[in-house]
Amino acid sequence: MIYPIVKYGQRVLETPAEPIAEFNGNLEKLVADMFETLYAANGVGLAATQIGIGKRLCVIDITSGQDPKAKLVLANPVIVTTEGRQMQDEGCLSLPDFRAQTARPARATVRAQDLTGKEFEMTGEGLLARAFCHETDHLNGVLFINHLSRLKRESIKRKVKKLIKAGDW
Repeated sequence: MIYPIVKYGQRVLETPAEPIAEFNGNLEKLVADMFETLYAANGVGLAATQIGIGKRLCVIDITSGQDPKAKLVLANPVIVTTEGRQMQDEGCLSLPDFRAQTARPARATVRAQDLTGKEFEMTGEGLLARAFCHETDHLNGVLFINHLSRLKRESIKRKVKKLIKAGDW
């Protein structure tokens, strides 16, 4: 099932998510639906909060479905270490058509649980490090625009307000 993606302005996007406590068939179904939603939206990562579910769960595939082995499920993720800095254009499925140069760590290590509840750690560089940080931020109620300068952030917020008024959001 493809879920509609929640857009900026909805409370769930700025509310910290609750931990995943049950690892069962319902979670497996949700993860399958999240990957389907992610691929339909041409994204590389999707947090449960972006589909209106306030749970600490995200899926990542930096190959956009090209490599089945690249699919990652992160339940209850926490960034444990970061190194370096990268500045890249970043966007968000919840802020369609808005992109901005955003500073992120060049390397990030995440601790999370898999679909069965087993804990693991994984280190990513480049786009994967960016995705770890971006999706974990979502689960903490933080959007990528919070990492931008106040001027740039306010500019995006004004544009979104105009789109809302026009009925285009």
